[in-house]
Amino acid sequence: MLVQLLTVGKQKEPHLTAAQEVYQKRLTPFCKFEFTQLPAVRLSDKPSEKEIARALSQEADAVRKAAKGTLIALCIEGKQLSSEGFSELLTGELPMKGSAVTFVIGSSFGLDPSLKQEAFRRMSMSEMTFPHALAAVMLMEQIYRAYQIDKGTGYHK
Repeated sequence: MLVQLLTVGKQKEPHLTAAQEVYQKRLTPFCKFEFTQLPAVRLSDKPSEKEIARALSQEADAVRKAAKGTLIALCIEGKQLSSEGFSELLTGELPMKGSAVTFVIGSSFGLDPSLKQEAFRRMSMSEMTFPHALAAVMLMEQIYRAYQIDKGTGYHK
């Protein structure tokens, strides 16, 4: 199965880039993993609601072009899953929908509402807010953990 993690906005923290690389390597035995970063639309220092909406719409168009397979939108209003529930989604439910899934993390203003509506599922990692780059690392770890749970290894205790 192809698992794509698509983020809007570039990674700037070297320690988070290193962590992402670790999980990309760990995932290779379990799936074909792609980490795709799209540029965020540049906004003024104090953008209006209209400017934000236009940027989110442009970012959504770019996401649609780059996404592969079933779309899962990460957003605050999404459903939270346990690690076991996420494992069942990733290794049980999603493979029945097709051979690819894309998890998308939006820019600092989130995701366009139309993209959230089109998604197969909206998912939240926490009620807390995290930097997008850290959220990407956390999601990569949970994808790795999901495969470990499925295989019954001792990684998940």
